[in-house]
Amino acid sequence: MKVIKLDAIDSTNEFLKGLSNKQELENFTVVTAESQTKGKGQMGAVWASEASKNLIMSVLIKGFLSDICQIYNLNIAVSLAVIEVLETSKIPDLSIKWPNDIMSYNKKIGGILIENSIKSDGSIISIVGLGLNVNQTNFENLPKASSLAAICNTKFDKEELLFSIMDKIENNVKLWEQKSNFLWSNYTDKLFKKAVPMPFSNQNNQNFMGIIQGVSSVGKLQVLLEDDSISEFDIKEIQMLY
Repeated sequence: MKVIKLDAIDSTNEFLKGLSNKQELENFTVVTAESQTKGKGQMGAVWASEASKNLIMSVLIKGFLSDICQIYNLNIAVSLAVIEVLETSKIPDLSIKWPNDIMSYNKKIGGILIENSIKSDGSIISIVGLGLNVNQTNFENLPKASSLAAICNTKFDKEELLFSIMDKIENNVKLWEQKSNFLWSNYTDKLFKKAVPMPFSNQNNQNFMGIIQGVSSVGKLQVLLEDDSISEFDIKEIQMLY
């Protein structure tokens, strides 16, 4: 595993993507930064982070996905790797808010953004970005955000977290074929608010009640509705109200 450490960058995902387009990089090459000015979240959201307080990283993964329909498998391998490390660090009440926000209690402590590109030979290259709130404790105007330090009232070693998470990601990716059923089941069990009646909003801003059942093989959220039918939603089609 090669680690590239940067002081400040616009986006670790963009930097690693650009680097991989210019040269052949070894699998699991990692880029970290003390701060980034244009961190990205899901659907173009901005990921803001206080300089030097949090873990900001992107990792190159190739040779894992062979079919575009398998893309969600990587979300599962990565998000569970993060959860496993945080469980070892005794972070309480961990869950994964679909599709891949890392939660402790009802607070978001991390987010994952995976960007895939298909090469001319049909191979799929993935850039996995992770932002994890580690030692930042000020979340003014971000009522749903928190950090490891704020929750546990202690400071954490970012570098130790980085290497532990990378070990788990490599392990999950390399053993996917043997562990895929177990990992899918584990991911489903870790879903935030699974099996709990809760309100949602659809893309037309209409509110409705539903109960999360799981996630489909292509990554759609499966929700049991009040008429006892199960509907599947893409990320742009539903919002959890909590």
